[in-house]
Amino acid sequence: MSDNNTPPVKDWATDYDIFDSEYVRDPAPIWDELRERCPIAHTTRWGGSWLPTRYDDLQAMVRMVPALSSRSPTVVPPSPELREELIREAKEYSTENPPITADPPEQIPYRRLILPFFSPKAVAGHRQFTLAICNEMIDRFIDKGHADAAADYAQQIPPRVIAHVIGIDPKRVDDFVKWTRGILEIGQLQPDMRIKYCRIIRSFFEEMVADRRQNPRDDLISTLIDADIDGKPLSDYTIVGMCNLLLVAGIDTTWSSIGSALWHFASHTDDRRRLAKEPELLITAIEELLRFYSPVTMARKVTQPVSIGDVTFQPGDKVLLNFPAANRDPSAFDKPNEVVLDRKRNRHIAFGVGIHRCAGSNLARMEMEVALGTWFSRIPEFELACPDAVTWVGGQVRGPRCIPVRFSAA
Repeated sequence: MSDNNTPPVKDWATDYDIFDSEYVRDPAPIWDELRERCPIAHTTRWGGSWLPTRYDDLQAMVRMVPALSSRSPTVVPPSPELREELIREAKEYSTENPPITADPPEQIPYRRLILPFFSPKAVAGHRQFTLAICNEMIDRFIDKGHADAAADYAQQIPPRVIAHVIGIDPKRVDDFVKWTRGILEIGQLQPDMRIKYCRIIRSFFEEMVADRRQNPRDDLISTLIDADIDGKPLSDYTIVGMCNLLLVAGIDTTWSSIGSALWHFASHTDDRRRLAKEPELLITAIEELLRFYSPVTMARKVTQPVSIGDVTFQPGDKVLLNFPAANRDPSAFDKPNEVVLDRKRNRHIAFGVGIHRCAGSNLARMEMEVALGTWFSRIPEFELACPDAVTWVGGQVRGPRCIPVRFSAA
């Protein structure tokens, strides 16, 4: 049954709905069925799209550039109003939020500009800040003996960390959370909300860029202002788009991964106790949890006919890069539908693969390591307080939004 006022799905192969409550709650059984019966499903819902489910197919598709273009990476097409706005802006600027909305060769220099901020060395410089945030959040609820592991913890960390990386005020975390949810969660199915928060975020960064031009700092925004591509400085529009991308992408994806991990340990006693007893497993466990609970599905717009197996995509079609399903493919992973904390071979693609592989993967891994390590060091024994109260959201990013847990008060 669907929760979005659309008819229920009758055949997942020809009429899938990534917002259907069954799919949002646990899509793995649906992927297993499709992988055997119809490995590339199709739907006319939400503007129409194709949904691949096999690891090898995803590996091939990400390399089909520009036949599968990144110009429109959102799962749900923008509303006509927003599309018209983007088209008007595109007459002057070639891409909205580079590098994610650009194809090579244009994409390459934009990506090179941001990669230094997410190198292992750069990320290490944010580790103590992240640790302090994690402890501050736990201090707020540890004496109560209960918390919402999503809202009180997982969702509090990435907004502050990415703000610290970009060089904006982490104290505005509530705004950042509201704006991100307005675009990637609520705004997926409510075009007016999506337009509203897109404009709010752009307006915020327009102010930040104007300020940095007058008052340069040692931060990402000032660096982008001083940067050039082929001898030409970046426009304010482009800088704002890049900051917009980093803020939104740096929040929802990582808090979903941290939340999924905490939900898993709160609901799987053996795994929780094993990690508490063997903390040296944390890094390997994180990679396994990223595989099992991969949060992100991206989209590509077809620009020329492409054939995969017996399916041919036509220009104008949308293809959903279903990385989460690929990470559950039995042809690529032993026991794919089990969490194996000490999995030895784990070539997951939770961060994507190819030219658009997540530039912030080092930061996300660090945040997960610090968030989970800090939680387990202070709250090793915890469990779901009310399993029925757990809620999940899906679409572009899937993850838990409410995880009530209980534990012994400090």
